[in-house]
Amino acid sequence: MDAATKATVQAEFRQHETDTGSSQVQIALLSARIKDLTEHLGTHKKDHSSRRGLIAMVNRRRRLLSYVKRGNPSLYRDMIQRLGLRR
Repeated sequence: MDAATKATVQAEFRQHETDTGSSQVQIALLSARIKDLTEHLGTHKKDHSSRRGLIAMVNRRRRLLSYVKRGNPSLYRDMIQRLGLRR
């Protein structure tokens, strides 16, 4: 992911001007990386090390989403809708 894409995602999901590491931003950045890596694995089917990294990212995003769901269910529903996740 290039710096411009990362800055765009951070700007869309941040809570205040200097927010770069909140749960919402982390989930959005992971979702963007997961999307890119999924496209990569569509063309490079035997890239098992990238597949392992993808699985780790999906699990990290799942844990962050469950953390947000416990703390703020309405924010969780908003994040799921904005990211287009099927949960």
